[in-house]
Amino acid sequence: MAESSDQEKTEDPTAKRLDDARKKGQIARSKELGTTGVLVASAASLLIFGESTGIALMEVMQSQFSLERDDAFDPTKMFSVLGQAILNVAVPLAGIFIVILIAAFVANSLLGGMNFSWEAMAPKFNKMSPLKGFKRMFGTQAVVELVKSVMKVAVVATVAVILIKVYLNDILYLSIQDLPGNTFDAVELLAWIFLGLCCSTIVIAAVDIPYQIYNHTKQLKMSKQEVKDEYKNTEGNPEIKGRIRQAQREMSQRRMMQDVPDADVVVTNPTHYSVAIKYDTEKSSAPFVIAKGADLIAMHIRKIAKEKDVPIVETPMLTRSIYYTTDIKQEIPEQLFVAVAQVLAYVYQLDMYQKGKGNKPKPLDKNLPIPPELRH
Repeated sequence: MAESSDQEKTEDPTAKRLDDARKKGQIARSKELGTTGVLVASAASLLIFGESTGIALMEVMQSQFSLERDDAFDPTKMFSVLGQAILNVAVPLAGIFIVILIAAFVANSLLGGMNFSWEAMAPKFNKMSPLKGFKRMFGTQAVVELVKSVMKVAVVATVAVILIKVYLNDILYLSIQDLPGNTFDAVELLAWIFLGLCCSTIVIAAVDIPYQIYNHTKQLKMSKQEVKDEYKNTEGNPEIKGRIRQAQREMSQRRMMQDVPDADVVVTNPTHYSVAIKYDTEKSSAPFVIAKGADLIAMHIRKIAKEKDVPIVETPMLTRSIYYTTDIKQEIPEQLFVAVAQVLAYVYQLDMYQKGKGNKPKPLDKNLPIPPELRH
């Protein structure tokens, strides 16, 4: 049962899955939205450029029916007349075409955004299989497309009947109007009726958009095993990453232990924490930590310090403060300068005494000056 549930595609697609699908050209698209945008823009452009288009057509008609007798015998006249006719209608028609072109681009990009994929353009020979084509003809998608087609016919037909009833008197009135008034009225009336018919397709687009989003998500759904495999491929196997981190920690500890012999002093808790401190004016303007650790690592630091004759000083409060506030290779906080300076001075005096070059130093003050906010 567990293996079966892992194979069921019940999980929403991950961000990587969606991104990979997008690169392949698999994004949610609604053809109905694109069609609606183009149709509504076409109707709107007729309303915007309808009057200028009507005037241009009227001028073309007048020029075509007002030829002189000599023009009929001039073989080059028809080319000049044709050129003039094209110029007359070019400007308004160009405006209509530009509006439609922009609408086609915007409407088709509203759902899914802009996307370009070479892989989507590549030929797919599996789509040429007659068996798969037969399945597509009688599959769920074909049924959905059939339902949408029936809905479109029903909605557009219903709106068309309503518009004819609303504008019937205006349509009949055109037959008794004089030229050129009826031409302009006919163009305007046609544009409004066309706009009404185009707007009816908004209903189809409003139904199709949620379905396309749902269908796209459904097609990209993943099984639990696929999610696990993707995580392993992208983030790496958790066990391997854990071993890598462990190896990195061990390497870092080895490098840290190699630096302990160079320390000027090792301060301890005395049992739980150890911190190795060095003051090198050529490398830093303040003392800095070259090694630190707790429990077993702390014991190992002290062991190396004893073997290499590095002074070990018990300063519980100072050790905990440095351990929690300072990383390796980082300078001691300014608030701890005085306390660390006292420790370094004590170590220096103790070294001089052991070499017979000075008096025995006084025991280190256990109450070192440590600000309350740095105490741990």
